[in-house]
Amino acid sequence: MADSGMIRRSVTILGATGSVGTSTLDLILREPEKFSVVALTAHQDVAGLAKAARATDAELAVIGDASLYGALKDALAGTRTEVASGCDAVTEAAGRGADWTMASIVGCAGLPATLAALRGGRTVALANKESLVSAGDVMTAVAAESKAQLLPVDSEHNAIFQCLAGSPRERVRRIVLTASGGPFRTWKREDMAGVTPEVAVKHPNWSMGAKISVDSATLMNKGLELIEAKHLFACRPDELAVVVHPQSVIHSMVDYVDGSTIAQLGSPDMRVPIASTLAWPDRMETPCTPLDLPSIGRLDFEAPDLERFPALQLAMDALAAGGARPAVLNAANEIAVAAFLARRIGFLEIATLVADVLDRYDPAAPASVEDVFSVDGEARRIAAAFVEDRAVA
Repeated sequence: MADSGMIRRSVTILGATGSVGTSTLDLILREPEKFSVVALTAHQDVAGLAKAARATDAELAVIGDASLYGALKDALAGTRTEVASGCDAVTEAAGRGADWTMASIVGCAGLPATLAALRGGRTVALANKESLVSAGDVMTAVAAESKAQLLPVDSEHNAIFQCLAGSPRERVRRIVLTASGGPFRTWKREDMAGVTPEVAVKHPNWSMGAKISVDSATLMNKGLELIEAKHLFACRPDELAVVVHPQSVIHSMVDYVDGSTIAQLGSPDMRVPIASTLAWPDRMETPCTPLDLPSIGRLDFEAPDLERFPALQLAMDALAAGGARPAVLNAANEIAVAAFLARRIGFLEIATLVADVLDRYDPAAPASVEDVFSVDGEARRIAAAFVEDRAVA
């Protein structure tokens, strides 16, 4: 990437109009001579997708909602960009063989496209933690078979990836993920009962989508990241830990057997980890603000409070149990967060709903993609019934 004479890297962005997708586009458009865009996808944002396709001269633009095909076709009239629609078209776009694919479709819905990209045997930058949580064994098996390079985009996992830097895995004693603690880190549990969606999505440090912001507020996000780390870095549950770090300056740490702890620091800007994967194994320049440690002044750390934030404990238990438990956890949580954002359940009921589904449903470990979707679908059905019961009550 450092040599301007090198062949342009072809890229595909799955979820191009979300927060990660737009940050990726920002980086690409700063150095357009280094990248050619194969495909861009979005679920319903026709205007955002068309704007991105025009800016990058993308070969293909796919809108997931098939009813919006005509609108996208009109928006891209007069361009060379091919237009397609529907879930199958999104998956086909992912399999077009780009050198580098950003997988940032939110939720388990992104799994088929992510698997298609992995089967291509190239580099996949993963920003969709839910797919790896629900189908980690399946995904890592596909990546191993195709020899695809799976690079983590989550700031925490990207930090771990950088801290490992090729060190022998057996020399790692512990991996520590940092958590900001979210907007309610200092709140009493009873005070969280009346939290509204507007308050819950206001993360103190990061600019993120609504779903991941709520997950951060419950600390479920950190639990999902523990499960993700297990698959990305081949860890045992007892080799993973979480520490609350309100400033979000240290993004994660790796503790080695010799007593050394290596940490990755940076501004709370998703373009930093995205750039790390986009240029890997090189580095690229970003517009992100350099750290000014004297102005930050101090870095604080504390243990997570599992009583006030039981979602993290639920995720840790699912990680330890393995099998289908992470998939059940993730599906139930997606339904719970959606219900909270729709004002159908309260903030504290998110973890309650997830715990209820885990108590009611304990299937065998999924051995295939079809198994994953079967488990996911049944967990969602049970979770949705919980929401309906609450609405009736």
